[in-house]
Amino acid sequence: MRHMNVIITGANSGIGKATAQEIGRRGAHVTIACRSITRGEEAKQQLLAEVPNGRFSVMYCDLNDLESVQQFAQAYQKKHTSLDRLINNAGVVTLQRETTAQGFEKMLGVNHLGHFLLTQSLLPMMVEADCARVINLSSGAYKWGAFDSQDPHLDHSFSVMKAYGRSKLANLWFTMRLAERLKHTRANTVAVHPGAVSTSLGVNRDTGFGKGVHQLLRPFFSTAEQGAETSVFLADTDDIVNGGYYYKMKRRPVKKALASDQREAERFWQWSKQMIENYT
Repeated sequence: MRHMNVIITGANSGIGKATAQEIGRRGAHVTIACRSITRGEEAKQQLLAEVPNGRFSVMYCDLNDLESVQQFAQAYQKKHTSLDRLINNAGVVTLQRETTAQGFEKMLGVNHLGHFLLTQSLLPMMVEADCARVINLSSGAYKWGAFDSQDPHLDHSFSVMKAYGRSKLANLWFTMRLAERLKHTRANTVAVHPGAVSTSLGVNRDTGFGKGVHQLLRPFFSTAEQGAETSVFLADTDDIVNGGYYYKMKRRPVKKALASDQREAERFWQWSKQMIENYT
């Protein structure tokens, strides 16, 4: 990976940071895309302590705001001439209904739409590279998901499981339809289930809300390093199936019919495209 340029969203903590550390160790230049430059710079110093010869940079990107995503993509393309790996790692869980800067339900807005816009914005650069790859972090929670076009923002039926599950289903659908669009290019895409990992996901950094539940469940989770293993593997290997879903470094079947429904996935792609059209 010595000559690769890699973007990892949310790489200032958790799985993203662990992924950045190992990919940096393998020689790639890693851009930490995060919504706090302060936390990003702190993470960079910690990464350099572990990987003294690592090449890490920090850029501001708030997936909660499509304008910020657009600005990040433009700034990245001014700084770099190529992009080999885009790891759409960042994710949120909100324990009550919240909205993004553009009014989308936050879990769908951040976990999917922000990454959808980011990928679309950077794709022209990626298809020019030699076998570039988009790696989308999903999870087994996709089994809880469904998408109701009559209530896309969950104004009337919010629950944490429903909202998080549909955002992870969205990651799978996005991967499936992106794979179809990339099949005649040198680029490809995969989805990853990192497992149940002990990170700060679901903890409100401003209020601490959710911290007690997180600490209670921590012993039952894997570490961030274990959760990063499959993302690192997929970033470095040539042996992947375009559009595949991976867990513990192996391709796995998608176990819900809706999640592998190409027609529903394409409808959702078109809806997503409409939602970001003012920012592309």
